Amino acid sequence: MEHHPAAAWLTEAAGAAHQQGAGNLLRVVLIVMILGCVLTAWFLLRGYKRKDD
Repeated sequence: MEHHPAAAWLTEAAGAAHQQGAGNLLRVVLIVMILGCVLTAWFLLRGYKRKDD
């Protein structure tokens, strides 16, 4: 197993993304955004479920 510095790995990833197009990257970004919105909504709304007696 070869050791690659972070900059070299990032350059390789950018080159691979350039060859495949932006479709996969866009898909990942959209999925992460949707999951983030769902988790944020759950976190903010979970307090309203409790009843204050």
